[in-house]
Amino acid sequence: MSIPRPAPKHKSSPSAAASAIRPFTLAEALSRADDDPRAMLLVNTQSGRAAVQVPAPSVMLDDGEVERRIRLLRPMERSAIPLAMMGQTHWEESTRTTFSQSWEKELADVPMFTDSDLHIVTGLLLPIWKRLPEESMRVYRLQSDAGERIIGRLVTPAWVAQAVSADGVALAPAEVWTALLDGRSILELRDGLQLRRAKVMGAFRVELTGFTDGMVERLKAMGLISEIIAWKLRLFVPTAANGPAILGALMERYPLVRIADRAA
Repeated sequence: MSIPRPAPKHKSSPSAAASAIRPFTLAEALSRADDDPRAMLLVNTQSGRAAVQVPAPSVMLDDGEVERRIRLLRPMERSAIPLAMMGQTHWEESTRTTFSQSWEKELADVPMFTDSDLHIVTGLLLPIWKRLPEESMRVYRLQSDAGERIIGRLVTPAWVAQAVSADGVALAPAEVWTALLDGRSILELRDGLQLRRAKVMGAFRVELTGFTDGMVERLKAMGLISEIIAWKLRLFVPTAANGPAILGALMERYPLVRIADRAA
């Protein structure tokens, strides 16, 4: 990984950090199922995975139809899907014993830690303090496995990309996806489009705003999801596994032009 340099005598050091993973335990899953009479214990007959099915808020589609949804609670995921789609899946109601065995088997494969990259701006910070993000103003003191000591401010990859680029923002779709899910940045695309994380009906989603009526069908063809919420048409990039690919297609048609600090 290259080391970006936002200003002379300063550097942004990318460092790897390990964070503890806390999955949804079997006791928590069973407790959730016991507390909600509408909950169901499921096991996928194809993959062997387990899930707790609970109700989720319904949404209104473009044609005015109300789509009922359910949420599947899994050891490392919380996904909401249309209730009508369940008949096309391999999820089936399970006994408590089979569910517990499947859940514990999946938990055994979950690692204790996950690695992530941190970007730290180091050096003489006072002259560039106002250029640094307004959030996360804490100064970190780190030591690498090799013994290198690092003192500086934590910044996002999106901030680094904008700070070191003289010819616009150079950020790959995967890095944009990470910045969006982090929730601290607004990504401005060509033609007045904006991407940001939004909390909708209790769940975080990636929303596209600034589109015109003439863009809607093209954006939906790329894979964006349209929903009518409070009588207003809204577009979202799916947060499922295909989300980064859809975001890549969107950025190819509407390139990234600016990263805005959400706090501002």
